[in-house]
Parts: sequence; C-alpha cells; structure tokens
Amino acid sequence: MENGLHYRIFFELLTESRIYMRLFYIFEEIILKYLEKRQFFTEILYLCTNYCTSMNHPLKTCMGIGLATFLVACSSHYQLTNVSHTRIVVDSRYDTAPDKEAAVFLAPYKQKVDSMMSPVVGILAHDMAANRPESDLSNLLSDILVWAGQSYNEQPALGIYNMGGIRAALTRGEVTYGDVLAVAPFENKICFLTLTGEKLLTLFQQIAARGGEGLSHGVELEITADGKLLSAHLHGKEIDPKASYRIATIDYLSQGNDGMTIFKEGTDLVSPHEEHNNTRFIIMDYFKKKTAQGEPISAKVEGRIKVKN
Repeated sequence: MENGLHYRIFFELLTESRIYMRLFYIFEEIILKYLEKRQFFTEILYLCTNYCTSMNHPLKTCMGIGLATFLVACSSHYQLTNVSHTRIVVDSRYDTAPDKEAAVFLAPYKQKVDSMMSPVVGILAHDMAANRPESDLSNLLSDILVWAGQSYNEQPALGIYNMGGIRAALTRGEVTYGDVLAVAPFENKICFLTLTGEKLLTLFQQIAARGGEGLSHGVELEITADGKLLSAHLHGKEIDPKASYRIATIDYLSQGNDGMTIFKEGTDLVSPHEEHNNTRFIIMDYFKKKTAQGEPISAKVEGRIKVKN
C-alpha cells in the first residue's frame, strides 16, 4: 500500500472504530512492538481493535502523535530523538469522501469491535453529561457507588466520583457497552474507606477548591465561586468532627489523586483488585438491574453543591 493509504487507514480506524481514551496505551505498545518486529499496520490494527470502543455518537477529537510519520520513516539505523503531538479534529468532514479500499480492509475488524461494544445494557431517560459544580451524570455515578456497597457488605454513608474520571456524556435512549466504556474508560475500581468527620470536612474543602466533584444523594455543600467551603451537611445533619464516615469511591481517589489528598489518611480500606470490580462493570450492573425492573436510568441536579456569591 502507498503511504497515503497508510495514513487514511490509520485515521479511518480512529473514526470508524471510535477509539477513545486508550490511545496513549495503544501508541506505547505499537512503538515497542514495531521496534521489535517491524510489523507496521498489522500491529496497529491488532492493538487498536483490542483497545478501541465503538460509540453511538461522532468522535469529536482525537490525539494525533505523529505516529504514522514515525512508523513510515523508521528503519533499523534510525533512533527516536523526539516525540511531539498536536490535536487533530476527526469529524464528519471525512465522511464526505470515504476511502473504499480502507473500508474493505477494516471491515472484519470493525465487525468484531461492534459485536463487542454494541450490546444494550440499559435505557437512559434523558441526555446526561458531567459538569461542575454538580451534574446529573456525576450524581448518578456517585449514587451507583453507594448502591454497589451492598455487594461488598458495605453501608457507605456517601459516595464520591471525580469529574475527571467521567470521560463522555450519555445520550437519551439505548445505552451500550461501548457507551459505558466511553464514560469510564480507565481501570478504576470501587473501594471503601473511613474518614473521621474532621477529615471529611477537609475533603469537602478540597472538593470546594476544585469547584465540585461527584457527590451522592444526601450530601449538601455550599461553596463560594472562588472555592471556599461555607457549609456541609449529610442527610440533613452537620458533620460531626469526631464521628466516623464510611465512603464509597474509586481506588484512584483513595490514593490522594485529583487534589483530594486527605483520602490517603483514610482507614479500614477495602480495595478489591479483581477486574469485575472495575467501575464500568458496576455501572453496567446497575443499568441492567434497572432495565430488568422496567425502569429507565435517570438522575437530576438537586442542589448537592450550591455556589454562593
């Protein structure tokens, strides 16, 4: 194939297979494998179809890393000295002149990916997206963490899901495996820990400083526009500094990431590492249960975080 077709296949794969947040891992493995075996797009296609996700809505942007140029030019007497990147918009403009040869070449891979990503796991009552200080989607995912506690013999008082971990929106109607994977593409797993009331207030201060994060039903924070905590209540009661509060969250946050460093001081940590504890599977379990009960998935903004001037 000519180099121009190489480029078209590469970006057609990004568009048609709807690759999402795992591009960095893909590129890393491609480079390592290419330097080892010199197998060009065979490796790209294999790795991409194993890591890509199929989306029901257009992929707005993707990260281009000059990978195609590097792989085309590279040979045994060259050494990589620099890697740069730029953002390349991949949208419907490329659909106006589809590459038939590329489409035929990709068809068997696309079919396999679609078969994995297209099963419906639930029905969404309305569009949902994640926004600070509070949103319907972040509320839903935080509530799901609390709901999941029963499967671990846990009774968390609240759940916290970081906005940064919500990587896509959901559209009203059928929700597929691929849609959930787009929302939660990382290998984050549910975990439970305990904070004293004093440390929980510190956590709320850290959340206020970030302009809001996903909080479960029953949490009520008042914050200022510049990130100061004014008040905090849980199920209508003030936080008791001497009490203990069980929290459902994800392991990434329990390690003190995303500015919520106080989580590292939590006690009685329960952090299962098996794959089925991944948040995406827990989200899908919740969706499937609601669907079996004949209920659409819904959530709303209800004043869990209020910004005061």
